[in-house]
Amino acid sequence: MGRLGTELMRDAGNIYWLLKLKMEIRSAQKQIRDKNNSHWAYCYTLLHSVGPSFAMVIQLLNTELLDAVAIFYLVLRALDTVEDDTSIPIEEKVPILKDFHRHMYDHKWQFSCGTDCRILMEQFHHVRAALLDLKKCHQETIEDITEKMGAGMAKFICKEVETIDDYDEYASCASGLVGLGLSKIFHDAGLEDLATESLSISAGRFIQKTNIIRDYLEDINEIPKSRMFWPRQIWSKYVKKLEDLKYEENSSKSLQCLNEMITNALPHVPDCLRYMTGLQDNAILRFVAIPQVITMGTLALSYNNINVFRCGVKLQRGLVARIFFQTRTKADVYKAFFEFSNLIKSKVQDNDPNAMKTLTSIEAIQKICRKSGYLGKRSYREYTPTLIIAFSVIILCHFIYLSTTQPNN
Repeated sequence: MGRLGTELMRDAGNIYWLLKLKMEIRSAQKQIRDKNNSHWAYCYTLLHSVGPSFAMVIQLLNTELLDAVAIFYLVLRALDTVEDDTSIPIEEKVPILKDFHRHMYDHKWQFSCGTDCRILMEQFHHVRAALLDLKKCHQETIEDITEKMGAGMAKFICKEVETIDDYDEYASCASGLVGLGLSKIFHDAGLEDLATESLSISAGRFIQKTNIIRDYLEDINEIPKSRMFWPRQIWSKYVKKLEDLKYEENSSKSLQCLNEMITNALPHVPDCLRYMTGLQDNAILRFVAIPQVITMGTLALSYNNINVFRCGVKLQRGLVARIFFQTRTKADVYKAFFEFSNLIKSKVQDNDPNAMKTLTSIEAIQKICRKSGYLGKRSYREYTPTLIIAFSVIILCHFIYLSTTQPNN
């Protein structure tokens, strides 16, 4: 049946959004084939390979931003590839991370690694060529963020995440700096006012902390060596070793620890909402908001969910597709955050040691949503079922036609 068929059977309620997203992916892939410049065509092909979800969101941007943000992503993904490869000796990895902002301009520099994204490193000369096509201001932003991120990653290669301050610092260097760089790129393109550093970094931290929570099982089972980003200051309250959280006999303590980690991430949400409220360009709003809504949804799914430690958690593709198409305005953003915060609220148990703190953060989020004035507008979940079904049939027929008349790419 294939992955799409399996997803349609499991997530039939979102069939329309899944099929529509499939059509968007086909359209984006056709745009890549139509590019004449070989290194740019390769970069966008690579983007769809190593970051398919990001590749779809980035298509919302205009050409200048599209190119700058695509190369920004690929450069940082290459840097992240080095950090993630646990087979590289520390004494070799640390200098590469610290000097990566110089290596990315060096035509003679090459590096091979054993990760799933090794093709990105082996073909990095295409990324380098595209980087040099960008405006100087965008090159400088990418270089500056890469230098700071590389230095932060190098620091935490040699240091465990012990305290919550360490955790905040790591989340800042791993993703908060991405928010800072994007804000600078938006501003230099003349499309947005320059967002404050604190809001930009906090919005990035929110995504990174959620990813760290979601990826617990993948990171702890990493071969040849586990990657551990949960702060000892939190998990040591519940277990002796971080890997103990995945064992069934510790389920109760594991959930309490998980809920405290999620509660730690929630105070970033008001900053995320303030950041998005300040955006003026609608394409940029959607580019920023879609990952933020998905992140909030992931956090809501993860709260008090033992599957974080058993098999991992992930939003169904149908819901992700629906978020992609239905997140179009600030009203949609506020409605989504309000509803996902309600989901967390409904799962808070009185006997959880952080219940009051969690509920206080949820109330702060919902207060901002109410004061925005957007909640009275059309619901994020409202749609006409009959119309959706009709469109689903039309798109399914069109999808089947394309599948039988066009070769796979």
